[in-house]
Amino acid sequence: MSQGLIQHIELYVSNIKNSIDFWGWLLEGLGYTVFQKWEKGQSWKLGESYIVFVQAEERFLDIPYHRCRVGLNHLAFHASSRQQVDEMTVKLKNKGIHILYADKHPYAGGQEHYAVYFEDPDRIKVELVAPIHDK
Repeated sequence: MSQGLIQHIELYVSNIKNSIDFWGWLLEGLGYTVFQKWEKGQSWKLGESYIVFVQAEERFLDIPYHRCRVGLNHLAFHASSRQQVDEMTVKLKNKGIHILYADKHPYAGGQEHYAVYFEDPDRIKVELVAPIHDK
């Protein structure tokens, strides 16, 4: 039954090419597949849910996104294991992507919360979380 589950999330981005480059490898590494493509956007799907990225119009780019303003704070994804969190952390570092809360990594969310936190090209915070039972 899918009642109550998120059907899709749509994010407007400042540079669609940069966002596709960033999100493509990440989402595909989590099992998503390309769902839709058009000139100003792209989406990836996993099961019955999908995530859409759309180029924001020029007239709306004057105020950049900030996660502490009203609106989306971050997106958190389930990892299959702590090993996947560790492997993704290495990939992020190899791509030059800044790891947030590095001084507390991988326990920035607490001793029972094994995760990596980072930002997309628009500085949307992203979190990849290992299952609690995986030690």
